[in-house]
Amino acid sequence: MCICHLPCRQLKTGLGTDQAQGRLVAHYHCVVCSVTIARKTDMISHLKRHINKGETEASYSGGSDEYEIMKELGTNVQLLPNHSTPQKTDTYFNRKMKTNRQLVFCSLAVLAEERNPLECLDAFGATGIMGLQWAKHLRSAVKVTINDINEACVKMIRENCHLNHIRVEGSRTPRPAEGVGEPDTPIASVEVVKMDANVIMHLRPFDYIHLDPFGTAVNYLDAAFRNVRNLGIVSVTSTDTGSLYSKSPNVTLRHYGCHIVRTEYYRELAARMVVASVARAAARCNKGIEVLLAVALEHFVLVVVRVLRGPTQADESAKRLRQLLHCQWCEERVFLKPGSMVEESLYRQLPCQCHGSMPGKTAVQLGPLWSGPLFNTGFLRRMLVAAVQHSMEDIQPLVKTLICEADCTTLKSFSVTGHSVLANQVECGVVIKTLQKVEEADTADQSGKRKSGEDTGNLVKKLKSDVSLEHPAFYYSIHRHSIRGMNMPKLNKFLQYLTEAGFRVSRTHFDPTGVRTDATLDQFKSVLTKYSVPTYTSAAHTSTHGQGTGAVDAGRKTD
Repeated sequence: MCICHLPCRQLKTGLGTDQAQGRLVAHYHCVVCSVTIARKTDMISHLKRHINKGETEASYSGGSDEYEIMKELGTNVQLLPNHSTPQKTDTYFNRKMKTNRQLVFCSLAVLAEERNPLECLDAFGATGIMGLQWAKHLRSAVKVTINDINEACVKMIRENCHLNHIRVEGSRTPRPAEGVGEPDTPIASVEVVKMDANVIMHLRPFDYIHLDPFGTAVNYLDAAFRNVRNLGIVSVTSTDTGSLYSKSPNVTLRHYGCHIVRTEYYRELAARMVVASVARAAARCNKGIEVLLAVALEHFVLVVVRVLRGPTQADESAKRLRQLLHCQWCEERVFLKPGSMVEESLYRQLPCQCHGSMPGKTAVQLGPLWSGPLFNTGFLRRMLVAAVQHSMEDIQPLVKTLICEADCTTLKSFSVTGHSVLANQVECGVVIKTLQKVEEADTADQSGKRKSGEDTGNLVKKLKSDVSLEHPAFYYSIHRHSIRGMNMPKLNKFLQYLTEAGFRVSRTHFDPTGVRTDATLDQFKSVLTKYSVPTYTSAAHTSTHGQGTGAVDAGRKTD
């Protein structure tokens, strides 16, 4: 980094001495955004912010070409120089959403094993990288449609298709000139559409729909569930973290119809809020949902659900929407029991005793939220197999954590090799046979009368019978409830202590210091207190041990 002494930085008024002028003229230029900064430490911090945003990747393409070529999962895409700023570019691309794209890809790969060919839709294509990855790796198992309403995005998607040797349906392949060899044979084909996302989802049915708009996706849920096929999958990515993570409660109420406050478990609260919106949209179309996956990370909330057709399934999903009673003193929480009976005091449902010892209103009602499970263990195991098959090392630790979280167990008791993989393949075969029966029943039923839904309901119950025991709702942070003046045990040791006490326990991807358990907060704190050591006791013990060792050494010298 070279210092610049040219007079390109505006001087402050009131400093007229030559020494002050020389000190103020010296500055640094940022190579990314051309801003001038006086202090070197401030420039280093400024460059680190560019690195965190992914804006320092090499974008020099040589010559007069204005595009940058980026490769992800074996797929090349062209990017504009301002691709990371959605307000300044049409073809927005976020490098930090790589985890989201890989999770969506694995969910589609699992569905492609159950039945194919699949008609899948990437409703907001932008650069088209997600749909191109589907077509390039899953080939004939999927029929990919990439949609975007912006003309510049559609043009960019078509160029990226040719860059990856993927044929665009409806376009003519130019003939090679004389003396020139045959053109590269396309490895797959995709359909590129310029249309509003709501319109294309109303016009055509799909087996897999992915929604990833800029911000909230609630405006597209009704159209997504209008034409999605039975036992299809809808994946929703929400990036409006300001409203989801309790920073803008008024926007949360406007978009999701939920009342929330900032809590220690705010990320799971956001995931359950998105699932509740998805369940309501599906119920309006006489469809129910089965939650396969719900992930809430720093930049996005991803929800993947399977669609179950029929009013009975819709009613079952609607019954899962409940209010959450949250204590504002100790942050204990519990879902309110369903029923129409008026209860004298709702505080009795909370396991804590804060209402009796604290004045005023100690608890608030949050929601409505999804009260059912957020994970399907069998589906996650097959996603892990797909991640291994397609060499996605980045998300394998995350998927393993989700599997342990779904089973509410620790990583030490989990294995993905040997008999586990064989069991996953057997389970996948059972699901495929069940889905084939559903499709045969639907095909045989098209010419006759509509079925009562009992046979389909039985098959859906058979699918759900493979799901393990539901995991406990929410989690506790070990640092949030640590005791002052006490050295708490290591997190893995504490998980072992809770297991020995007879509780189900696991770590959670929502919070690296969180513990998902069926123990109440009082039981959680009692185990934490039991195995915590006072700080001064450990120091005194160390000093006493040192004095005793010195006395023994002195005795040896005397002898």
